Amino acid sequence: MLERTIRIRSARTNNLKRLDVEIPRGRLVVFVGISGSGKSSLVFDTIAAEAGHQLNETYPPFVRNRLPKWSRPETEGIEGLSPVVVINQRRLAGNARSTVGTITDTWTHLRLLFSRVGSPHVGESNRFPFNDPTGMCPTCSGIGEVVVSAVDRFLDLDKSLAEGAILLPGFGDCGYWYSRYADIGSFDADTPLREWTQEERRALLHGGEHAARLGTRPPKDYEGIVERFERIHLRTTDNLSDRKREVIARFTHSRVCPDCHGDRLNEAARTATVAGLTIGEMARMEITELLGVPGKVTDPSVAPVVAALEERLRAMVTIGLGYLHLGRATTTLSGGESQRIKTVKHLGSSLIEMLYVFDEPTVGLHPHDIASMTTLLRQLRDKGNTVLVVEHDPAVMEIADQIIEIGPDAGAGGGELVFQGTFDELRKARTATAVALEERVPITTGPRKATGAITVANATRNNLKELTVDIPTGILTVLTGVAGSGKSSLAMEMVAQHDAVVIDQKPVGTNRRSTPVTYTGTAPAIRKLFAEHSGLPANRFSANSEGACPDCKGLGVIHTDLAFMDGQETVCETCRGRRFIDEVLRHRVNGLSIADIDDLTITDAIGRLPDKRIREALTQLERVGLGYLRLGQPLTTLSGGECRRVKIAKELREATEPTLYVLDEPTTGLHLRDTTVLLDVLGQLLDRGHTVVVIEHNLDVIRRADWLIDLGPGPGRHGGRVLYQGPVDRIEGTATAAALRDG
Repeated sequence: MLERTIRIRSARTNNLKRLDVEIPRGRLVVFVGISGSGKSSLVFDTIAAEAGHQLNETYPPFVRNRLPKWSRPETEGIEGLSPVVVINQRRLAGNARSTVGTITDTWTHLRLLFSRVGSPHVGESNRFPFNDPTGMCPTCSGIGEVVVSAVDRFLDLDKSLAEGAILLPGFGDCGYWYSRYADIGSFDADTPLREWTQEERRALLHGGEHAARLGTRPPKDYEGIVERFERIHLRTTDNLSDRKREVIARFTHSRVCPDCHGDRLNEAARTATVAGLTIGEMARMEITELLGVPGKVTDPSVAPVVAALEERLRAMVTIGLGYLHLGRATTTLSGGESQRIKTVKHLGSSLIEMLYVFDEPTVGLHPHDIASMTTLLRQLRDKGNTVLVVEHDPAVMEIADQIIEIGPDAGAGGGELVFQGTFDELRKARTATAVALEERVPITTGPRKATGAITVANATRNNLKELTVDIPTGILTVLTGVAGSGKSSLAMEMVAQHDAVVIDQKPVGTNRRSTPVTYTGTAPAIRKLFAEHSGLPANRFSANSEGACPDCKGLGVIHTDLAFMDGQETVCETCRGRRFIDEVLRHRVNGLSIADIDDLTITDAIGRLPDKRIREALTQLERVGLGYLRLGQPLTTLSGGECRRVKIAKELREATEPTLYVLDEPTTGLHLRDTTVLLDVLGQLLDRGHTVVVIEHNLDVIRRADWLIDLGPGPGRHGGRVLYQGPVDRIEGTATAAALRDG
């Protein structure tokens, strides 16, 4: 008999408290709750993890060893699962060769089309890939760009050679490379380069015929600085060290390949046309515009290819990505764009009874664009699938068949089922989400006074059209506009033209040793406190140093790799999970050992640790609403919203001089209630004289802006212009104005 519900018994993953819940199958179910309440622990770490694990178990060991590993959740049982498709916000992995076209398979369809009906005929479809020698441009190796020396950064003309005029590493301090220029008798080592003749400077940089014209000719093996730099840093094929990568980043820049002009392909592949266009020209067209091209091919032999290509392009337009082009590198896509790209391949799937799991699918979408995403979610459900969505946006809650709220609070105060029912029933409840739905942040009518302005001049990045705009300082400026309108491009230009601290959507921890106290720099103060009380060196109180248990290396657990089976973690028998050697654990501060510190919540630690430096640092974490986190909690277990606030807490502690802060959608992962906390934190930065610029779609944040810059009017080539700049209460006639009016 077909199960009609997903039954979960006694779920205990992370902060879940033996949670029991039955979730209807074949429905669109939205999971809500404040940040850190346990939503993701239930949906991703319990339901999706168990479904993924059981599906992997159906494959032979050889295949399982190459599949993604799923950690089995702590439960007494889960029934009624289907094969799972997880569509999260993780940015698409890839390199310079990964594009929107390759990741969505539309490039494969284009290659096939050009190989069959392209004129002149070039050959099979393997003549059109830019990641294969048969199709790639030999000059740029299929990248579309070449790295060239930024010669203008090589020299400080106000200094002499003896004073370090050559800025490249290794050319100073009278070393070997310095002597190849200063000691050969061709150059005056004590005269500033600005006083040299132009020919002398050319000889120093480029050698060759320029060096031959010098009065005193250099040695036969003489190389100009540019030639030497490129030979050492740009013509080697070995794995580059971090130091070399840093040097290359400082003293080079990229430019469009002079041969293929960005098309990535060799000359033969660039000449073939279909419907009067080359494959490179099609790759540069916006997808909305490109959608009308395949239908012009009437040859019946390629009708299936045309149909498949049109279907995939139409799916991208439907999901709100029509402003992209197939040549766009996946590394430049936002988390929201990445998530929607992943969704494209499932729109045309004929599979039913699947389990689709989404993580905040409205991320990166203007309120004007959310309808396209909610339509997609309903389409997947109506095909006979179960759709589970973790979301904070009321527009998604409103279309749900059922809403499940986890709470009532965050961390140890969450992990319980506090509501299950319809959206109308939720609005009548007294849960954190219900209360937040009833509250509405008023539009700012008394904005802060700007202290000055910084100018972003002549910006042409992506779709910006020679844009020059003044950004007020000392106040909160919000960049708004539909997805693809140019907000992120403007912010990137601002960062490129002015010093700024960027708080983006990247994770804050990459391993289990990273914790809130290590990331915010509080750990040294805690170790110093124990050192003062014990007389031992401070590094003895680090689980990454001399005080660590020698058997588990300070992790507290022993991990056993079981190849194709799930790895097994067992508590270290030597330290019993305490991570430190006994000599260290004997010493206490206020009755607490260094291991006990890890188990304290931030709020508890503020009251129990007698050190002003520690309290001040931890207070910043509490001020951003993270007082419930344990000091030793791995950052890898934090939600996206919690990670963002940890970053902000670090800046609250470290920022002294007036600083420009640029935040990329800081409400991602935040509950409606937590958005108010975020706004208060941003207010603290402003009170200290800093400037805050936010890219945001959240209407509560937009309403609190001191200054609004609205871009558009549409995405891609239809955007890139400033439609409005000024106080938020005066905006009218744009999509953002309509959203503020109707929201």
